[in-house]
Amino acid sequence: MAQNQSEDTGAAPDARPPAKRRIDGIDAARALAVFGMFAVHLGVVSFGLLPEEQGWELHSLVRGNSSALFAFLAGVSLALMTGRTRPVEGDSLRRAGVRVLARALLIGLLGFVLDAFAVPVAIILTYYAGFFVLALPLLRARAALLWTAAGILTLLGPVVSFLLRQDLFPEGLRTAALTSFTEFFLTGYYPAITFMAFVIAGMAVGRTDLTATAVRIRMAAAGVLMAATGYLGSWVLLNPLGGWDRLTEAHILNGGSLSSVDPGTAEEARYAATDAAHSISGQVPTDSWWWLAVNTPHTGTTFEIFEAVGQALVVLVVCMLLAERLPRLMYPLTSVGRMPLTVYSGHILVLAVIVALHPQNAAGGPWYLEMFILGSFVFACLWRWAVGRGPFEIALGVFADNAVNMVEERRADRGDPPHRPGAPGR
Repeated sequence: MAQNQSEDTGAAPDARPPAKRRIDGIDAARALAVFGMFAVHLGVVSFGLLPEEQGWELHSLVRGNSSALFAFLAGVSLALMTGRTRPVEGDSLRRAGVRVLARALLIGLLGFVLDAFAVPVAIILTYYAGFFVLALPLLRARAALLWTAAGILTLLGPVVSFLLRQDLFPEGLRTAALTSFTEFFLTGYYPAITFMAFVIAGMAVGRTDLTATAVRIRMAAAGVLMAATGYLGSWVLLNPLGGWDRLTEAHILNGGSLSSVDPGTAEEARYAATDAAHSISGQVPTDSWWWLAVNTPHTGTTFEIFEAVGQALVVLVVCMLLAERLPRLMYPLTSVGRMPLTVYSGHILVLAVIVALHPQNAAGGPWYLEMFILGSFVFACLWRWAVGRGPFEIALGVFADNAVNMVEERRADRGDPPHRPGAPGR
């Protein structure tokens, strides 16, 4: 998993720029994303501190948004490990690309291994690995180009996805595992055609000076504006302009008119339509274009992407401020965020044990969420104090470094000359 490591820039040891201070707020935000996925995977029944009504509110808040934040922060980390504000070039770019590709390979394999445990969870790691590969051509891009690419994908991706799924790739029966390229790009739980907007937006943020106060102010303001646009734009289309009624007629009444049923039935049908919108996992149905007006999590619409990226920007700014001003208080959170691959994979393995022991009650019971979070805090803090990087993160770094060394040795054996930044390629 891409890490917020100032020293991992992809440069050769003898050409490596001076190390920059680690931004602990990114780690804190990453931990929140992981804990959000904990909450979704364990379900409301696992919440001990919250009454059921507040539990559902928390579940609605983190569902979809936590995975979007996770992908967004992956983009930030990709930018940080490939030059920060000045993208690497030449030999350093090649080495960075090899590192990213090696990480993607190992993360993808780990995702498939975790899938084999048959836990009722859509493992994000297999998708995550694919996102890394798709991001490779953008490693040299600067913030302006990345924001442009993210904007184009946000506006056109949902429409293209709708058309392709409507005419060429109708959704079939899905399992939690990723089983095909079509699922990865279009019909899965985290389809690349829309999720890459989060990754690219994160890369754009990582290409800015995140330590500058002016940059953070702009990020927070842009985040609030984007979240408001996503919410209000969807609300106007669905309520004053009648979107919910059109969706109800298309999806619940099978093309029938609301005026043809009695008021009580019409109200029940409207509720069923809104419930269907909140139950989507990955992409909207294709029986009505009005689905592209919703903004509920996991729908992959333009409005959902705007809202999720806006929230991610605000969360990142707040986490950076808190991590700098209250480092001791934030230490447990930043510790978890320094080893997200370990903590995420660990919670899947623990879930596998729970499912094996209690197949009829996979989420366990009340307080499971709190125990998972507390266990993550204890493990991450102790491991960070004793070792530093997480165990899976160490393995990932070693694998990536060995991949770079192998490629460099092969180039040396062939007698390939070093490629200077700005020089024409072979």
